[in-house]
Amino acid sequence: MPMPPPKPSTDIREDRQAAHEIAQIVRALQDKGPMELSELHAVVGATYWDRRRFDRALALARAEGHLVSLADGRVDAV
Repeated sequence: MPMPPPKPSTDIREDRQAAHEIAQIVRALQDKGPMELSELHAVVGATYWDRRRFDRALALARAEGHLVSLADGRVDAV
């Protein structure tokens, strides 16, 4: 008898939320240009996001090639 498939490692709702948060970050940078992280945090309203969601969205956006870190510490959309 075959084994059942493993449970997915991520929740699809969480993936959709992360995609939405990444889009917010990228859109803010496209609209306003390079920003320091504290300014970006305020612009996207990350104060109201769940704990650590902003950091996670930033990391995913960088990993997916949507963001670049500038030498002066700011981030910008690619």
